Parts: sequence; structure tokens; C-alpha cells
Amino acid sequence: MDLSVAIIEDDPRYRSSLETLFTHTPGFSLGGSFGSPRRALDEVERLTESGRRPVWNLVLMDLELPGISGIKATRELKARLPELSIVVLTVFEDPATIVEAIVAGADGYLLKKTPAVELLSQLRMIASDGAPLTAAVARTLLSLVRQSQPSALSESSGSPTRLDLTGREQEVLQCLVRGLSYKQAADDLEMGVETVRTHIRAIYRKLHVHSAAEAVARALREKLV
Repeated sequence: MDLSVAIIEDDPRYRSSLETLFTHTPGFSLGGSFGSPRRALDEVERLTESGRRPVWNLVLMDLELPGISGIKATRELKARLPELSIVVLTVFEDPATIVEAIVAGADGYLLKKTPAVELLSQLRMIASDGAPLTAAVARTLLSLVRQSQPSALSESSGSPTRLDLTGREQEVLQCLVRGLSYKQAADDLEMGVETVRTHIRAIYRKLHVHSAAEAVARALREKLV
């Protein structure tokens, strides 16, 4: 089954290049293309009112957009369609923006300078419940951790704690931090994919998060791995 991608990007030339990429790449399809978040939100509302849902199951979201920011649009789309995967695709790689996007509900964070081949590879991780994070973004998150500054990612305070994670859960969390998909983690740890999913559910519950990106961010901030 193809991964149906909707693009929210105000640069027409860049948006056109993405449209071409997803139209002609096996395993992907172009589910929609919008020059502003408002148009995408209006489309969701129109379909909802008629008892339907968008055909797209993944959104590529720019951040600097007309009318509504990508951060706010991510929050609104997640509120309406919690199961929808949203991956930020932007030029911004500062820690504050990355954290804000993850807290808003982004399932991944990629940079526009990412080559097309790597972009496609990262997006395929979504189908395997992975968390797309380019190496540059992962380094930025790690830098944020090292600064040891308070973050909106967690309401917890005090000394770092492993939050009662078992040894196996810590190993699975390490795989998420490395950007591995569930299948890759299963292969790496020599366990079944369903066992990995079970550990992931336990990790989410103990870390009080709802996505792999949130789990990675909290793990890095609190030095859980």
C-alpha cells in the first residue's frame, strides 16, 4: 500500500518538486498539495462534514507559512486527526523550534537540505512506526540535552531517572534514539516486531508521551539512555 503524502508548503517551486517526487516514486502517492495550512484545514473540515476522511496518511509540514504557522497547523491537525502522521520539513534547526514542533505533535523533523533519497528513506520509517529525524536534528537535540536547560518537553524536575524502564525497554528506547524502525529494532535486538511494539507501549506509558519523537526528545533531555 502506497504512503499517501500531503504537502503543506508555500514555496511553489519547492512544492512542485515534492509533488513530482511523490507522484513518480514507487511506494508513495501524492494525496494533496496545499500552499497554506488554512487550505489543508478547510479540506479536512469539508471532508469531515461530508462523513469522509482525507486520503492522505502523512503530512509534510513547512513551518514558516502564511496565515497560520506550521507549529499551530500541526497542533490543529493532530487535534482533528490524532492518527495522522505529521513530519516537519523545514530549514530551521534551532533547538527551540525542534522542541516546539515535537511538543505540538510532530512525528518527525527533517531538514529541507536532506537529499531526496534520504528524505524518502526517512519517510518510509513512518510506515514502520519509526521517528524520522535527520542526523543534524538528532545532534541538535543532543546539544540541547548537554545544555541541561529546562524544557517544555517534560513537566518532571529533579535528578534524571530511568522511570522504572526495564533493561529491554532501555535497549528499545536506544533504538528509537538511533532512528531505527520497529523492524530494524527487532532485528538489532533479536526479538519479534510485536515484542518491540509491546515495549514501545510500555515506554510511552512510563514516559507519558504519545509518539516516538516525543520519546526520543525526553530520553535525550533526561539522559535515559
